[in-house]
Amino acid sequence: MGVPAFFRWLSRKYPSIIVNCVEEKAKECNGVKVPIDTSKPNPNEVEFDNLYLDMNGIIHPCTHPEDKPAPKNEDEMMVAIFEYIDRIFNIVRPRRLLYMAIDGHYDNFFKAPRAKMNQQRSRRFRASKEGMEVAEEKQKIRQEILAKGGILPPEEVKERFDSNCITPGTEFMDNLAKCLRYYIADRLSSDPGWKNLTVILSDASAPGEGEHKIMDYIRRQRAQPNHDPNTHHCLCGADADLIMLGLATHEPNFTIIREEFKPNKPKPCALCNQMGHEVKDCQGLPREKQGKHDQFADSLPVSEQEFIFIRLCVLREYLERELTMASLPFTFDFERSVDDWVFMCFFVGNDFLPHLPSLEIREGAIDRLVNIYKNVVHKTGGYLTESGYVNLQRVQMIMLAVGEVEDSIFKKRKDDDDNFKRRQKEKKKRMKRDQPSFIPGGQFSPQALGNRSSPQAISNPRQAAFEMRMHDRQNSTTSPSPNTSFTSDGSPSPARGIKRKAEDSDSEPEPEDNIRLWETGWKQRYYKNKFDVDASDEKFRRKVVQSYVEGLCWVLRYYYQGCASWNWYYPFHYAPFASDFEGIADMPSDFEKGSKPFKPLEQLMGVFPAASGNFLPPTWRKLMTDPESSIIDFYPEDFAIDLNGKKYAWQGVALLPFVDERRLRAALEEVYPDLTPEESRRNSLGGDVLFVGKHHPLCDFIVEQYKTKNTEPVDIPPELCHGIQGKLTLNENAVLPDQTVESPVPMLRDLTQNSAVSISFKDPQFDEDFVFKAVVLPGAKKPAPVLKPGDWEKTNNDGRPWRPQLGFNRDRKPVHLDQSAFRTLGHTMPRERGMPGMYPNPVPLGTYGSPYARPLLSAQQQIPKLLSNLRPQESWRGPTPLFQTTPQRTAGAAPLLAWNRMLQSQNQYQPNQFQGLGGPMGYPQRPEDRMDRGRQV
Repeated sequence: MGVPAFFRWLSRKYPSIIVNCVEEKAKECNGVKVPIDTSKPNPNEVEFDNLYLDMNGIIHPCTHPEDKPAPKNEDEMMVAIFEYIDRIFNIVRPRRLLYMAIDGHYDNFFKAPRAKMNQQRSRRFRASKEGMEVAEEKQKIRQEILAKGGILPPEEVKERFDSNCITPGTEFMDNLAKCLRYYIADRLSSDPGWKNLTVILSDASAPGEGEHKIMDYIRRQRAQPNHDPNTHHCLCGADADLIMLGLATHEPNFTIIREEFKPNKPKPCALCNQMGHEVKDCQGLPREKQGKHDQFADSLPVSEQEFIFIRLCVLREYLERELTMASLPFTFDFERSVDDWVFMCFFVGNDFLPHLPSLEIREGAIDRLVNIYKNVVHKTGGYLTESGYVNLQRVQMIMLAVGEVEDSIFKKRKDDDDNFKRRQKEKKKRMKRDQPSFIPGGQFSPQALGNRSSPQAISNPRQAAFEMRMHDRQNSTTSPSPNTSFTSDGSPSPARGIKRKAEDSDSEPEPEDNIRLWETGWKQRYYKNKFDVDASDEKFRRKVVQSYVEGLCWVLRYYYQGCASWNWYYPFHYAPFASDFEGIADMPSDFEKGSKPFKPLEQLMGVFPAASGNFLPPTWRKLMTDPESSIIDFYPEDFAIDLNGKKYAWQGVALLPFVDERRLRAALEEVYPDLTPEESRRNSLGGDVLFVGKHHPLCDFIVEQYKTKNTEPVDIPPELCHGIQGKLTLNENAVLPDQTVESPVPMLRDLTQNSAVSISFKDPQFDEDFVFKAVVLPGAKKPAPVLKPGDWEKTNNDGRPWRPQLGFNRDRKPVHLDQSAFRTLGHTMPRERGMPGMYPNPVPLGTYGSPYARPLLSAQQQIPKLLSNLRPQESWRGPTPLFQTTPQRTAGAAPLLAWNRMLQSQNQYQPNQFQGLGGPMGYPQRPEDRMDRGRQV
């Protein structure tokens, strides 16, 4: 969902939903990494049934990572994707199903709308524009630095990876599907943790967005009589809308796993590769030597990305306490109120609609909506939604209540913004005033208190003192005289002091704001500036509101029932005001049926900029660049970005022209005959593929279908596949037992001992007007409560500080240490505390070189010492999970958590952590590759 701050807001408001993942690390024996046995019990003390991977959230960080060097070629990208999946699988360890879903083109039951294509189009055009601007700016700064005599390393001739290739219909996505088929076959044939697992691969040829293909699968399986209502689902993905989608399933056991977000990671300058400044501040200065081990001075700290669980069952507990209302004129239904909460979150942003101007997540917009909802629901006579369908009359009452306070919201936003800028300006002035003019370095540099490292030996002190005196003398020539007068804020007085230069000013250029929502007449200025119409044009305003209302109805239907229409999209770049939602109860919310969708290559033409045309056939590409092309206006080389009150360009609105479907199809009819057979194949519709290994009960049934060459679809026997139902049909490019699976990655050897089998899979089908009920299924058991009465008020009855209960196992008794062990931990672990309201995130020992994180003993020496301090009645059962806390924890519990995190992070992540005799990640290596690495075959 398009709300960057949503997860941060959610994790701070409901902290107990977050659980740090416990990840078992691979052990090393005689220099060889031993793969982890994922068939053993989950170290997180919970057993998951199904794991769903939203693959686009995996592909992007593996192909162009932000915290480590990018892969050199496509083969390394594929291996990185394999390694990432293995890490997730190791943490979750599903026992029934692994579902991999890649964003596909939009067709069939997953008819994602023009709205999604418009969002993709905006992202890809913006990425192309920003990439070219960054390259031009780097080249310009580089030339300026070299002209002034600066020193820069030679420019690398490297082809920039165009992330736009991660779009259905490209050769990259086709190759990825082949690689994943190889990966699945290898794992089913060799990994004991995959022994009884059913694997479904929905690649880019299968239509639909990845997360919605997953949700559609869950909806259709829930509607089957053999579905287990107590299935424990785990969904991997970083998008905030996955939280909404998980709540919309009404499954009692639903967990999301995602990377832990760590902002402000240090990055080297892209010009000189030195730390401490950005490209715009680079001066091309030679790198100064920093100590004896200078080659490691600019290296980033080695730390792998960690993962967290988001427990939706705990979020449901929070919401039940917050949404429960007494004295209602109708029966309170918590499941219906959850659906209303999901619907109200759409107003602060989603992938298909711009958020309302008066609702910002950072300003507590969701809390404001919930409070208005609880006040107005007594008058509405019922809930806002039902199984994905909206009651517009009740929604109108909510929106008009928001509209009544819009003016005060805008004024408070302005006041808060002014106060923030004032505080920032005062902070900068204090920092400038308090900053020392000169800090000696090297042997005379100041050392932090508590740093037990031996100081540098004093060498040539006379020369060092001379350099310090010369530095002071140079500074004195540019500093103000003793008679200079200063203002109260510490800056020289303009009358008698030195005139401040423009670049020394604390003020930053602010984006021009012509709307001024905090001043009278804001609605008139908004419609004139954004829509180029007068606010008094009631007909146009009603058209905008009607389109937005249709969008709200469409999005909710998409989340609960699937896509209602292919053709619908919001035809404006901006949203109306809440006060404009008058008379929406009479607006129609039906959508046309039977519309014709785009094919994969047609979708590429609809979302790609001309700069990414190399992924298209030559004659199709020409339509993007030829001045005589009938659709050349769809592909502007440059376009405006409206900051719309924001500070950064990525937060603004890309003002791109909307694609006219009829004109696009007419232009493509002329170039369709130019497609090669391979391009025609990539332009066709695919489907899901089901894989099982030889130990799976369904394996013999599938093999028999291939032996009899049955061309008719057959039903899956649910008793052989954990209750999964659907249709199976023979696959043309099937993976079959005892047949070699060729490796699409040159560095990996073919699978000559394959025991996996694959077959085409289709979900259970329903009538077009079928309604999936948004209810908890009969027989579902409510998970044990996690929150305690004191948790909600964030303070216990006895006055002790509030601690959220974290973790899956609330009954496990933690190991206790005596006072001497706590003193040892206090000396060795960081003493900084996390921010209040944030989930626990202790920094691994020594990660950032903190002087307080220096251990007195090595880890091997400390562990026996700690074990010797255990009480006799307690037993050591391995490191206590990081999320395990109880109300009886003492003040020394925080160091214990940090100590456990340190023990588990001793084995630092390496890109090829399983590279041993078997090759990267345990894959069989080609003989020639092994020879190249100096190993014997």
